[in-house]
Amino acid sequence: MIHALGLSLALLLVGFAAWVITGAVRRHALHNAVLDIPNARSSHAVPTPRGGGLAIVGAYLAALALLLSLRALDLRTATALAGGGVLIAVVGYLDDRRALPASARFAVHLLAALWVVALLGGLTDSSLRTFGLQGVFAGSVIAILALTWMTNLFNFMDGIDGIAAGEAAFIAAAAALIDWRHGGDPGLDLAMLALTAATVGFLIWNWPPAQIFMGDVGSGFLGFSLAALGIAVNARASMPIEVFVILGGVFLVDATVTLLRRVLRGDRWYEAHRSHAYQHLVRRFGAHRPVTAVVLLIDLVWLFPWAWMAAESSARAGWFTAAALAPLVVLALACGAGRREEQSASTSAGAARSRRPPPQEIVGRHKQ
Repeated sequence: MIHALGLSLALLLVGFAAWVITGAVRRHALHNAVLDIPNARSSHAVPTPRGGGLAIVGAYLAALALLLSLRALDLRTATALAGGGVLIAVVGYLDDRRALPASARFAVHLLAALWVVALLGGLTDSSLRTFGLQGVFAGSVIAILALTWMTNLFNFMDGIDGIAAGEAAFIAAAAALIDWRHGGDPGLDLAMLALTAATVGFLIWNWPPAQIFMGDVGSGFLGFSLAALGIAVNARASMPIEVFVILGGVFLVDATVTLLRRVLRGDRWYEAHRSHAYQHLVRRFGAHRPVTAVVLLIDLVWLFPWAWMAAESSARAGWFTAAALAPLVVLALACGAGRREEQSASTSAGAARSRRPPPQEIVGRHKQ
C-alpha cells in the first residue's frame, strides 16, 4: 500500500503539473490568438483563451501510467480508461480548432464507449434492477448510452466559469471517498483522486473570472472519464451505480430537463443555445461566480449525503436517487431550464459586441 505521505505528494504533483500545463497552454493561446470569441450564445463578454483541458488530459493520463507501473491499476482497466479518454480528447481538440460535423463527433464518442464496454463490460445485474432489466446485452447498451450522454452532457454544461471543472472535481473526489469507505478498489479510488487533482490544477485558472476555458477537449474528456470510472467501479460491485448518478445530479437534471423541453417544443435541440437553468441564473445574477458556488453548495450539502446513504444501503439506492433528484427537477424548472431566452439573439449579440475588446487588447492585458 502506498504510504499516505507519498500518495499526498503524488496527488499534489498531478495538480501542480496540470496548473503548470494550463499556464503554458494559456500563453500559447494568447500568443497565437486561440481565443473563444463571444457571440449571441455565449455567457461571457471578453475573448478568452481556450484549450486548457489539454492540461487535465495530460496530467491525468500521466497519473494513470504511474498507477499502472505501480500495479495499482490492472492493464485492462488502465487501457480502457486511457484509450477511450484519448479518443474523446483528440476529437474534442480537433473540434475546438476546426468545428467538426456532429456526425463525426458522435461516431468517435460511440467508438470510445464501445472500447470501454468491450474491456470492462456493461452495468452489472444488481444495477440493472433499478431499471427493471437484466443481462449482458442490456447492461452493455445502458453503459454505452451513459458514456455517450455524459460525454456530451459535460460539453453542454461547460458554459460558465468554473462550473464543469468544479463539478467534475466534486464527483471524482466524493466517489473516491465513498468507494474507499465501503471497501472499494484502491487503484480506482486513486484514479478518481488523480482526476480530481488534475481538474483542480486547471480550476485555479478557470475559477471566475476565468483566465482560460477548457474547450471540448476538456469537457468531453471529463464527462467520459467520470462515466468510465463509474462503470469500472460498478464492475467491482463495491458500490451501486446510483451513487454516481446522485453525485452528478445537478448536471444530469439541468441538461436532461433542458433537452426534453426543447425537443417537446420542436426546437432544433442540436443547435447551440442558452436555455439551461444555470445560464438563466447567470443572466439573473449578472455574474458567474454565485451560480458556480451555488452548484457546488448543492453538491456538498444535498447530494453528497444522499449518495452516501445509497452506498450504505444498495437495496434502497433507487429510492434515494429519486429522493435526491426530484427536488432538483423542480428547482431546474423554476430556474428556467429549457425556457427560451428572454432576449433575442440580435440583442445579445449587440451587447456582446459593445463589450468586446479587440483581440490585441485582450492579449496585451493578459500578458501584463
